[in-house]
Amino acid sequence: MGAGKTTVGRALARKLDKTFIDSDHEIEARTGASIPLIFEIEGEASFRHRESDVIRDLTSRSGIILATGGGAVLKPENREYLKTRGTVIYLRASINSILARTSHDKNRPLLQTPDPRAKLEQLSREREPLYLEVADLVIETGRPNVQSLVNTIVSRLAQVQKTIPGDGKTTSIP
Repeated sequence: MGAGKTTVGRALARKLDKTFIDSDHEIEARTGASIPLIFEIEGEASFRHRESDVIRDLTSRSGIILATGGGAVLKPENREYLKTRGTVIYLRASINSILARTSHDKNRPLLQTPDPRAKLEQLSREREPLYLEVADLVIETGRPNVQSLVNTIVSRLAQVQKTIPGDGKTTSIP
């Protein structure tokens, strides 16, 4: 959340001549409802089920860059789809960076809390090991601009593609 998945993913897709897809946007398109509304009406468990369906479908495609929601790694089947169907890039951002990027964004249901920092710290503790479990590459987002991050990813992808079995048809960014 707030690590730059959509921005970096779009730029990476352009550079690699692939199609960019954001799983959250796909869920919204399929349901006709926003993520916050789905959370409010159906709850997080129902959203996670929808998310798994979308990730299963999207990871079966080729020639895409897929940005997943930060919580996608919570379900074992999602981790399996991501690990076995493509190359996974984990964009790691500091809590301070995420807070700065999401502070005015009301489209983040998990951060609609009196203490967003504490929530982000909790999410990080829960999710970081899962991100590392699925990641083929870990990219620190820090201060570099988008083009610099994309160039770093392309360079690192060239190295990792030599060691990853399979065709690497989907590049996922959790």
